[in-house]
Amino acid sequence: MQLSDAAPKRIEAWLDARGRSAWIIAMVLGFILFWPVGLAVLLRMLWRGRTIAGAARAQSRAEGNAAFAAHRAETLRQLDEDAAAFEAHLAEEEFARDRAEFERFKAARSR
Repeated sequence: MQLSDAAPKRIEAWLDARGRSAWIIAMVLGFILFWPVGLAVLLRMLWRGRTIAGAARAQSRAEGNAAFAAHRAETLRQLDEDAAAFEAHLAEEEFARDRAEFERFKAARSR
């Protein structure tokens, strides 16, 4: 069984939705089943605890500031547009590579 790139994010979101106790249970089960998994979950919990605390402080300072909220919304909108444009660009490049490969195949086959 192979995990997709999005699977860890889905697992993380699922555990987040169930709270800290779910993370602790996952850590304990990880240590029981295969200790590196438990260690990874523990390190992730410790790392997220630090990053979440820093983000919460920054967000609490920014709350209530309409100018910041507008800037944030505009920046997020621009990032979404850039991501969509980049995905379209990658799709065009992939199609061009596929087309060139197909043309080479047709030329080789006709010889």
